Amino acid sequence: MGVGGLSLAAVPLLPIEDRVAYATQNVSRASKPSDLKITDLRIAVLEGVPFTSPIVRISTNQGITGWGEVRDDADPRFALMLKSRILGENPCNVEMLFKRIKQFGGQGRQGGGVSGVEMALWDLAGKAFGVPVYQLLGGQYRNQVRVYTDATESEDPEEYAARMKARVDAGVTFLKMDLGLELISKIEGTVVGGGLWGDDLGQYNGDPGSYGMTEHAFTQVQITDKGLDEMAKYIEAVRGAIGYEIPMGMDHTGHFGVDTAIRLANRFERYNLAYLEDLVPWFYHDDWRQITENTNVPTMTGEDIFGFEAFKEIIDQGLVELIHPDPATAGGILETKRIADYAQMHSIATMLHYAGSPIGAIASAHIAAATEGFQALEYHSFEVEGWDTLVDGMEKPLMKNGFYTLTDRPGLGVDLNEDAAKQFLKEGTQLFPKSDEWNEKDSWDRIWS
Repeated sequence: MGVGGLSLAAVPLLPIEDRVAYATQNVSRASKPSDLKITDLRIAVLEGVPFTSPIVRISTNQGITGWGEVRDDADPRFALMLKSRILGENPCNVEMLFKRIKQFGGQGRQGGGVSGVEMALWDLAGKAFGVPVYQLLGGQYRNQVRVYTDATESEDPEEYAARMKARVDAGVTFLKMDLGLELISKIEGTVVGGGLWGDDLGQYNGDPGSYGMTEHAFTQVQITDKGLDEMAKYIEAVRGAIGYEIPMGMDHTGHFGVDTAIRLANRFERYNLAYLEDLVPWFYHDDWRQITENTNVPTMTGEDIFGFEAFKEIIDQGLVELIHPDPATAGGILETKRIADYAQMHSIATMLHYAGSPIGAIASAHIAAATEGFQALEYHSFEVEGWDTLVDGMEKPLMKNGFYTLTDRPGLGVDLNEDAAKQFLKEGTQLFPKSDEWNEKDSWDRIWS
């Protein structure tokens, strides 16, 4: 007869190992962290959430599933190629595995694979030990995480202002305003050099050699005083609608050089902007130094930077006044927290960029909860119908009155609702198809001799 069938009176007569077995017979064995092993990694590509987001699913030998997310509009293969490096490993050894795969990350979307896998490892570790990810990071500074959001642009300043006011009326307490020079470029006398680009000053034209793919210093585009005045009409309309109690940053102003960036910042100073974001590419350090030293509007960059080391250079030199990592590019959960904590040591606060599904958004919220110098996390899904349905485990709506409220559920505290995910599945793809072709490593990964 096994120990489970013994009478209570007989238990003291058993050997110690049998007494332990009897006492713990009703304890769940679903998770024994020291024996946890990764058995599979698969990807499902969702679109319209609001962009294209590859979702990472890591399976284990104990039936625990970890969720992560590759950066929006990144190639899912950035994550799939890492499968052979982590199969059979214990996902609770997050830092060790991150150091193994970090070499395969890169700037921009190339950081998405490493970051998404790292998120899923933390989810697994939290679930294995029965605690939220923020607890593994050292605990909470807050369990309500402030968000910031924007609204779609309009060529009519008053309509743009109404859209931003609607965000405030919905409870949002921090805004970002996209204000591209293309809104005013058709007005005579506002832009110098636009004709070189066929007057196509769209920042998201991905054609090689287009304005959208040309770095700022090399477009030879300038905004005139009249152009800055026309752009200012939009800010005045928005400030008139929302007032000055609501912090508001600005992004996507256009591709132009340092001199125009400084003039723009000085013209908009009167509107007390919370920040000006990515006025030039992040890697032009001297340009950022000039802008920051010659303006009184806080400067910010970082959403396309991978890894602590690249951020450290910017922080050490004091090139910007705010950093803006995207956890799905920066290296995932712990690497982003390391970056933010280091920034705080240099009196630099952290905003978090995010524009994906609720999986990555809530992963980012765990970083925010555990990071003292955090300010606000991007919420880019105001108009995505069904976004909240993509996950289970948190009260809906996920974002309420301008905040996410985290729970004490283990791991990220949310799981993908696969039925809902099917509604967003990228056309022509399957939900988590087999990925056996990525099981075997076919390279010598050491990067030193």
